[in-house]
Amino acid sequence: MSFMRKHQEAGRSIFMSSIQGLANTLALVVTFLGAPPLYSKSIGWIQTFAVGHYGYGVEDMTALVWGVICAALVFFISRASISTALVMGGIALATRFL
Repeated sequence: MSFMRKHQEAGRSIFMSSIQGLANTLALVVTFLGAPPLYSKSIGWIQTFAVGHYGYGVEDMTALVWGVICAALVFFISRASISTALVMGGIALATRFL
């Protein structure tokens, strides 16, 4: 019995690590495609806000930091969404066939 349980746990571990890897890969693709439009649509407002509240000379630093923030936002939101969808889809398939 113990051998069967270990075998099932190993299978789940491989499945979950594969799902996590797939979610990370898809999140990178979504970030590559989604971060630049988010950045270009919002950088003007962000720089205007920064100059208005922190003074002139912070535009370059603001642009760099905002680019990193946009990429992080798109990556982590898409990774959470994709991994949740993949896990729920896997559970739905497993319950359907078991």
